[in-house]
Amino acid sequence: MRTPERWLGKPYYSLDAYCRNTYGEKLYKIALNAGLTCPNRDGTLDTRGCIFCNAGGSGDFAIETRTVPTAAEQLSEGRNLFREKKTGSRYIAYFQAYTNTYGPVPYLRKIYEDALAEESVCGISIATRPDCLGPEILTLLVDIREKFPDKFVWIELGLQTIHEETARFIRRGYDLSCFDSAVRLLRDNAFPIIVHVIIGLPGESAEDSYRTVDYLNHACIWGVKLQLLHVLKGTGLEPLYREGTVSVLEKEAYLDILIHCLERLSPETVVHRLTGDGPKDLLLAPLWSRNKKDVLNSLHHEMKIRQTFQGRLLHG
Repeated sequence: MRTPERWLGKPYYSLDAYCRNTYGEKLYKIALNAGLTCPNRDGTLDTRGCIFCNAGGSGDFAIETRTVPTAAEQLSEGRNLFREKKTGSRYIAYFQAYTNTYGPVPYLRKIYEDALAEESVCGISIATRPDCLGPEILTLLVDIREKFPDKFVWIELGLQTIHEETARFIRRGYDLSCFDSAVRLLRDNAFPIIVHVIIGLPGESAEDSYRTVDYLNHACIWGVKLQLLHVLKGTGLEPLYREGTVSVLEKEAYLDILIHCLERLSPETVVHRLTGDGPKDLLLAPLWSRNKKDVLNSLHHEMKIRQTFQGRLLHG
């Protein structure tokens, strides 16, 4: 098996490898909850949220701005989570919970600039929706990037799937053309784009996941988060799972689909996530996902046995 040296020994191009190659060290991601909401929560589109999203807005591990008011304090609290780790001293401020371009522009400007002003922060990653990137938001993003030219601004889009029937079932609230328009807009303005994809969505086959990955290759996105479907308490999935309407993947099945997705993924795409981190007190299924280290070790072992790597199928 031949893989690029810049992957640093892994069979895929991990975020860790990208950061070490680019910044000379591992960058630790500090998740922030900026107290925002989502058009899928506030009644603009719906009040229930996406079917897999709980009341925490996918930010269950994020530092809350409501209890930790300033960016300096938020990042300091986040750094405490890594105090026992000896490698790396710089961070990514990750605006994770809910939709982080969905708010008043002056407030968004303040939280972005406060985070970027911190010396230990190399850049920010902003999780949002394709339908929440209007002209004022784009102008704001361009402005802050120009104000902090030595730091990065990444945009994360929650696509999950390219298949419209699934998108309607999970209550995503926008169609694929909206995603395409947002990607073009961000690429035209040179913003690195990270796309979230969920493997094992209700009604989707392995081939459906592969087609989503193929689509992202053509979209030329910079990074991807591949994650399995979790069932959390308090979500629209919970009653469907309890009544047996929805099931989740076993570890072996998930790893098989994940490996085939990686084989189809462009080797230039940075892999930001390969599993998931459902809160243990909320996680109903799959319980095997609680041991993230085991999942990743199993993935690496299986890819070694198969002598495979990211992008293998693209190279014939």
